[in-house]
Amino acid sequence: MDDFTELQFNPYLLSDLVNEESEELVQLISPDNEVGFKEKDLPNELPILPIKNTVLFPGVVIPITVGRLKSIRLVKKAYKGNRVIGVTAQKNSKIEEPGVKDIFGIGTVARIIKMLILPDGNTTIIIQGKNRFEIESIIQEDPFITARIKLVKEEFPNQTKKETKAIIQSLRDAATKILRLNPDIPREAQIALDNIESSSFLTHFLSSNINAEVSDKQRLLEINDGIKRATVLLEYMMKDIQMLEIKQEIHNKVHSDIDQQQRDYYLRQQIKVLQDELGYDGPDQEVETLRAKGLKKNWSAEVAEHFGKELDKLLRMNPAAPDYPLAMNYAELLVELPWNDFTKDNFDLNRAKKVLDKDHYGLDKVKDRIIEFLAVLKLKQDMRGPILCLYGPPGVGKTSLGKSIANALNRKYVRMSLGGLHDEAEIRGHRKTYIGAMPGKIIRNIQKSKSSNPVFILDEIDKVSADFRGDPASALLEVLDPEQNHSFSDNYLEVDYDLSKVLFIATANSLDTIHPALRDRMEIIEITGYTQEEKIQIAQKHLIPKQRNEHGLKAAQVQLNKSALIKLIEGYTKESGVRSLERKIGSVIRNVAKSIALEEASSKRIGGSDVKKILGAEIFDNEYYQDNQFPGVVTGLAWTPVGGEILFIESSLSRGKGKLTLSGQLGDVMKESAVAALSYLRSNAEKWGLDHRVFDRYDLHIHVPAGAVPKDGPSAGITIFTSLTSIYTQWRVKERMAMTGEITLRGRVLPVGGVKEKILAARRAGIKEVILCSRNRKDIEEINPLYIENIKIHYVDKVDQVISLALLDEKVANPMHFVLEDEKVMDK
Repeated sequence: MDDFTELQFNPYLLSDLVNEESEELVQLISPDNEVGFKEKDLPNELPILPIKNTVLFPGVVIPITVGRLKSIRLVKKAYKGNRVIGVTAQKNSKIEEPGVKDIFGIGTVARIIKMLILPDGNTTIIIQGKNRFEIESIIQEDPFITARIKLVKEEFPNQTKKETKAIIQSLRDAATKILRLNPDIPREAQIALDNIESSSFLTHFLSSNINAEVSDKQRLLEINDGIKRATVLLEYMMKDIQMLEIKQEIHNKVHSDIDQQQRDYYLRQQIKVLQDELGYDGPDQEVETLRAKGLKKNWSAEVAEHFGKELDKLLRMNPAAPDYPLAMNYAELLVELPWNDFTKDNFDLNRAKKVLDKDHYGLDKVKDRIIEFLAVLKLKQDMRGPILCLYGPPGVGKTSLGKSIANALNRKYVRMSLGGLHDEAEIRGHRKTYIGAMPGKIIRNIQKSKSSNPVFILDEIDKVSADFRGDPASALLEVLDPEQNHSFSDNYLEVDYDLSKVLFIATANSLDTIHPALRDRMEIIEITGYTQEEKIQIAQKHLIPKQRNEHGLKAAQVQLNKSALIKLIEGYTKESGVRSLERKIGSVIRNVAKSIALEEASSKRIGGSDVKKILGAEIFDNEYYQDNQFPGVVTGLAWTPVGGEILFIESSLSRGKGKLTLSGQLGDVMKESAVAALSYLRSNAEKWGLDHRVFDRYDLHIHVPAGAVPKDGPSAGITIFTSLTSIYTQWRVKERMAMTGEITLRGRVLPVGGVKEKILAARRAGIKEVILCSRNRKDIEEINPLYIENIKIHYVDKVDQVISLALLDEKVANPMHFVLEDEKVMDK
């Protein structure tokens, strides 16, 4: 418990205190209340008792509970002696062991009337103030504070003066009014008040009992001029009267047969009045604060009117009503949204290009398209235009590209993941009538960004799904339509919000699952997978420094050479992006960090052989060129989501009835390419010296190795045709040659996609020559010349050109002999 706290003792309740042991009465009002000690009767040194939460005035009797060890020693020693002590108030009641600097310099000399030992073990003393004193110097602080004091004389004018009479009468009238207004004070207090004749003691008595802070009471104690003290006291009492009158007024207004709800309202009204008097923010004050914020918002007149109506509605509501917090949250959302608050764009395109180049290696075509887009924005100064959609495999930097665009433009960056989104309310928000209603993610993210023109990334837009709760993709149509999003309607917000200045950038891994109408609103920018060369550059410039930093290593402690990176890319990862590559680099660097921490010997330069020792056996096998000793085996080029690869088309013949067998998990398109190639070969058999009967007397089997891997697409058409021509003619295929292209029944070669990835796959496999459709020449021109060094590109338009380039005018060793129906041998 507190060492010195005033008991629950009503200062106006002036009944006698009784000591149970002696049955001796202690008078609170006595004829000698105003008589203090004479200076000659007091010792020069007094023990000082600090007290909390109250101030002792001359003539006033108060009980004090003593709890601190120092104070108990002081009280017991004084009680055995002359019972005279000095009492001062603490400046801060929270201090448990007050020192000299923690007490006021002016206090009251007091006499201990009684000391009571209560049943709970606590010691309570009853003291009466005598004279005011001032501390001149401190003699000791242990075992308790002892000080040299000087009495402060009372300076109260003669009671016969008119001014003195007026102020004293005003104090009596104010005290009487307080007694009348406060029903908690017993009526006997008026009798006691009437019996006080001394003006000085009257001011001390009332000062001790007014409803004021300790600092205010201490101020009264320190005033020497009696008239001034009485005037200040009267000010405090008038404030108390005003508060009591307000409470009385409120009481009269609500005094009736009130139920529980009315009682709560009454209490809240009292709290409100007290808060107003004390300057605290009540519910009404919060509403007015919101109104002041609303006046500073740069919103339209329509929104301002709507906001004002909401605030007026709040003022009419009972703060205890269940709807009050919902209405307050709605008003706060309105005022927190960045209505027409924009960040200033930086259209320095050279800087934007530097930012993109710094954050991403390669992707030149994509960067050029983004710079073009920003250039148009700079010239038009209008955001209305196509929405960008960055489309490509995972891990190629689509999301981080959006962040780089935000950095380049000096705009705020917001990312919203749409993966797995299946509720329309996540976009448009819920109506306020629902429990737990909130605005949609679009408005919430705009609120979070504190700007009406951020770069807004709609991540994984292809993974939006629909169910019985609505179709979020349809809700996005309004968001991404430049003709509509200037007045976007959120169900929770209820007023239109302008999204036309927001730069929306969507990302997707697949275009097939995007809603057709949504796709029509976006401009697709394809981001292809990184080539091996690009991955090496990205690893050297970004991934290795990042992983070294995350693992607490320096460049001098570990380095990965090019052979190590090639081994990681080819043997341990199979992806379009670089996420798996970064994880594998992290594994290698962790191994080095472990060796350094254990003070083991380790290589600072990691090579390809070191990678295998650290990570174990390779996970993936890459296809390499095989020799041309067998007929019907031709090297093709394929595109996969993780980059280009080479594949082999194998054909074989066996005696039968002309049956065609396709194997290797081929898709429908690839099967149709095989049928088209065979049809063209049969219809033009004489051109290559073939007897048409061979097609009916021998079964044909076409197989594409890696049977567990699904394969599809038309680009293997000329490869299959070359394989068929080789197996039927037994001609040798040209060494280290690969090809890709679609075939028609008329023998034409059509262009295919993924040329860049295919060419790089051919280079890795050791291919020296590649056959392409002539219309793919434009794709080759976009490839860095360094990547196609030592590879000869042949451009063709017809399969006849393919055969003349791919097949040699010589047969393989041990060629197959075809036996026809008349048992004659055909050996062409």
